[in-house]
Amino acid sequence: MSEKTTAMLEGPALEGDDGYRSILDVFEKACAQYAHRPAFTCMDSTLTYAQMKTLVDRFAHWIIEQTDMSPGDRLAIVLPNLLQYPVAVFGALKAGLVIVNTNPLYTADEMYHQFADAGVSGVVVFAHMAHKLEAVLKRLPIAHVVVTEVADLHPLPSRLKYNLGARYIARQVPRYHLPDAVGMRQILKHKGQVDDSRWGRDDDLAILQYTGGTTGTPKGAMLSHANLVANMRQTGEVLGSAVTRGQETIIAPLPVYHIYTFTVNCMFGCETGSHSVMIPNPKDLDGFVKTLGKQPFSAFIGLNTLFAALCRRDDFRKLDFSHLKLSVSGGMALNTTTANRWYEVTGSAVLEGYGMTETSPVVCVNPPDRIQPGAIGRPVAGTLLKVLDDNDQPLGYDTPGELCVQGPQVMKGYWNLPEETAKTLTEDGWVRSGDIAVLQQDGFVRIVDRKKDMIVSSGFNVYPNEVEDVLLRHEDIHEVAVIGVPDEDCGESVVAFIVPRNGANLDASALKQWCRQELTGYKVPRRFEFRDQLPRSTVGKVLRRMLRDELSGEHQNAS
Repeated sequence: MSEKTTAMLEGPALEGDDGYRSILDVFEKACAQYAHRPAFTCMDSTLTYAQMKTLVDRFAHWIIEQTDMSPGDRLAIVLPNLLQYPVAVFGALKAGLVIVNTNPLYTADEMYHQFADAGVSGVVVFAHMAHKLEAVLKRLPIAHVVVTEVADLHPLPSRLKYNLGARYIARQVPRYHLPDAVGMRQILKHKGQVDDSRWGRDDDLAILQYTGGTTGTPKGAMLSHANLVANMRQTGEVLGSAVTRGQETIIAPLPVYHIYTFTVNCMFGCETGSHSVMIPNPKDLDGFVKTLGKQPFSAFIGLNTLFAALCRRDDFRKLDFSHLKLSVSGGMALNTTTANRWYEVTGSAVLEGYGMTETSPVVCVNPPDRIQPGAIGRPVAGTLLKVLDDNDQPLGYDTPGELCVQGPQVMKGYWNLPEETAKTLTEDGWVRSGDIAVLQQDGFVRIVDRKKDMIVSSGFNVYPNEVEDVLLRHEDIHEVAVIGVPDEDCGESVVAFIVPRNGANLDASALKQWCRQELTGYKVPRRFEFRDQLPRSTVGKVLRRMLRDELSGEHQNAS
């Protein structure tokens, strides 16, 4: 293919470095510059940047003085969105440790496999999940365990209310026996100063971020200090024009252990002196909306399913959105219907972005002053994009192919998996995304679909997102997921899983007619399955794999 037809998009140059060689450089500067500003709030309790620094130093001091953990050792953090999370993360990093972000909803078996793979030396665990850690420790010795309850960093009245309520009234804390564990509050009583001699810097490993596991066994993406600092700066290059330093309040409903929220709230949020309001359980929409009504907020970081769920609520629509100037979507595709509805309700246009765990995560974002609906934006500063065909040959503009990314945010590789690393990361630093994308000549990018989710029907490519978008325009459809299943006649046939809106009685033949108005024949679902809900990952992504497995099992039973 000639150079003239080869598509390549490049973000602007990433200017300067602000002197940041470590995540801790960002944190320390923020604590000095915004000392008396609120840093994090959770369940009505707030820590200022100065208070954060004190607690972070104490946690780091405990690691250095009271444990045998050394720089480079791994510490698993098994926490939802609580004040303890940033304290543990920044404290562990100050002691030179590597963070292993762990989903607190994992089963004991999932925790075991992740901890064993990472070779963790210590764990910080939410008391609600400590019984699962007890099961893990029977199979995998871990030297240091810290247990924390929901309100350990709250003032006394609030602490008693929430901790005792969770344990004895709501019965949310199953019994556990961890005789060698240390309580978070006990650790934070010990005063101590910590210098920067153990800090990781530049290419030193900062976080082992395990991929979501939607495609199989999770792999630990090795993200360095340089990766995360670069991605923070790249995010700032795009969003910085919409942010007033030291003045913003950012709503953080997505899990902070997810790299998307970590980079935006714990990195970009700190660097700009912003106030992050952490939502421990966004599935509790009643409590979530009440929290939103307690203070003006200027930025909202979410994903498609959350935007859609909130817009359906009367209490949410009645909130004051006069301060909201930045709504950012990532983690999954944003459909046009949801984006339009969010704008109608809040007056804030949603900036869709795109990223991967392997890229720390941000790759593309729509500029606030030039949003292109349906596009994931433009490549962030210092980032190169290209698309390849199935033979790894570069493609031209407006031609779907696998998106590949190069830039300072690209991971070092997968932990202890050189063969998997070689499949995903090329020798010259390009990471394969597994997503089918189109590069446009105007500099914007559109994701067509996940490569693994693409359906091949009668030799034609069918992209589930396209079919889903058509179905979601139907007034009686609440949610939809489209998959391909083996078919003797056409290779794969298209199946749509539908969640009706408000119990609507939907007819499959009528839905086929609806689809035929906008889709060519081979894209129209041959079969419709109706469900009360769709299976989702902990960050809200529909698990198409589980739907495929369900129909695969049905097919095997029939045969």
